[in-house]
This record gives sequence, C-alpha cells and structure tokens, in this order.
Amino acid sequence: MRIGVVSDTHNYFDPQLPKLLQGVQHILHAGDIGLPRILLELEQIAPVTAVSGNTDEAGFHYRETECVELGGQKFLLHHIVTPHHVSEPIQSRIAREKPNVVVFGHTHKPFAEYVGTILFFNPGYAGKTRFGMERTLAILEYDAEGIRWQYHTL
Repeated sequence: MRIGVVSDTHNYFDPQLPKLLQGVQHILHAGDIGLPRILLELEQIAPVTAVSGNTDEAGFHYRETECVELGGQKFLLHHIVTPHHVSEPIQSRIAREKPNVVVFGHTHKPFAEYVGTILFFNPGYAGKTRFGMERTLAILEYDAEGIRWQYHTL
C-alpha cells in the first residue's frame, strides 16, 4: 500500500502535490493545515485523514488526534510529538490504540525513527518556503516485508 504523508501546509497547496502523490491510496496530513480547501484539494487525489495543528483555527473543527487503520497497519496522527519524550496524553493513546506508526509534524523537519516497535514519522513541511528550510512530503509504502519511506523535495 502507498500512503502520502504531508504536514504544515499552512494554507498553501503546492502545485506539485498532485503529481508527487499520484497513485497513493490514502493521504495523512499531520496538522497546520490552514483553510479546509487544502483538505478538499487533497481529497481530489485520495481519501484524507488529517489532524489540527497549533496554528489551525478551532472553528474548523479539525480533530486533535486521529487513529486510522490502512491495509493492516495502524497510524496515529498528532501534530506535536517528541518521539523520545512523548507526552502523557499521547502515551495513553498509544497504549490504547497500539499503532504501528505515529505521524506528526510541527518541526518542519523530516524524521523517521523506530522507538521500540513504533515508527515515529514526520514528513517535513509542505507549506511556502520559510527560513530557507527544505520543503518535503513523504510516501510510505508497506507490504509483507515491512514499511519503507521516501521523501520528496517540493
């Protein structure tokens, strides 16, 4: 299965997204979305699961945390996660949901590391260029051999 992973679009839908996400079966958005139209545009590519970020307006009613099972793998999404010092509410949710992957954003930096048996994964950020940082999204692929990922520069 192929899953597109984006975060921190900050109300910007990069014109490269449709091409880079072509062929994914689902898209995960790890927060700081911006206006709901960003999700509507992503939904033209594939179904979307998204969470709110610290800059998203409460009035849009994005959920703070989501858990979704896709092709036998469970993904927990939450915007701000520190993989080696997970907050108590997220630790509790991880214990209850038992995800294979925790997807987060916020730092604008790609991150992929197993902590125990759980992959903590940040796709980087897909918003407009800020601070000279590289803009990225990621594709997660998994099959019987495991999970692999590839980052794509925007």
